[in-house]
Amino acid sequence: MFFKLTSINDPRLNEYTQFNESQRYHSYEPEIGTFIAESSKVIFRALKSGYEPLSLLLSEEDKEKEKNLLVFFNHLPVYLLDENELLKMKGYGLIRGPLCLMRRKETISSKTFKDYQRIAVLDNIENPGNIGSIFRNAAATGIDGLIIGKGCADPLYKRSIRVSMGTVFQIPFIYCDDYISLLHQFHYSTIALALKKDSIPIDSDILKQDKLAIILGNEGEGLSDDILNKCDYKAIIPMYHHTDSLNVAAASAIAFWELRNRRI
Repeated sequence: MFFKLTSINDPRLNEYTQFNESQRYHSYEPEIGTFIAESSKVIFRALKSGYEPLSLLLSEEDKEKEKNLLVFFNHLPVYLLDENELLKMKGYGLIRGPLCLMRRKETISSKTFKDYQRIAVLDNIENPGNIGSIFRNAAATGIDGLIIGKGCADPLYKRSIRVSMGTVFQIPFIYCDDYISLLHQFHYSTIALALKKDSIPIDSDILKQDKLAIILGNEGEGLSDDILNKCDYKAIIPMYHHTDSLNVAAASAIAFWELRNRRI
């Protein structure tokens, strides 16, 4: 159902234009909330992964170009706006494509993770862009799933989804604060990526083990001593020219590749 609007301030667009990430997350409490997927490629990935669309927002100029996408919205609201009006929306200039309001899914059971071989845990990673990059790296290198620990930005924030190019919909993930207990319950060996004197190179023989979980910490502070003391190993990425660290997203790409490269 097409609705031709004249203003970005139309109340029918409030969840697109007026709500912040937290408001969308809680918009249907006690039921699960919503999120926004941007660009047709990302929206298609979300649809393929079983996320329910609620409405679509796109420019009148894109209506013909997005015919393949519009098939999924025959009985749902499709809001059309002049592109110049859409450009008033914060961030739209980066996308210049359709936006879809979607319903979140119920979180999968943690038991899903018991048979995986290679997983990653994110602890207190606050930047949504880093979260999105880590998901994209995980998808590219064969990581089976991710655990989102306390203090992390949400993988379904707009920026996380955008940076991940929709791979947040393809990699299984769960939220878990007490992830160390869960990992031990499922018999994972745990590797903390940390700049410590007793850390061993990430490409050492520990990677030959059947089930490994690599834990990545906060962009500035890294992992807490409590977590480090509970992990089986601490590992570093050997570096040249006295460089002491990498951005957590860049470090994840290297670490995930090593896990994949040595996988049994």
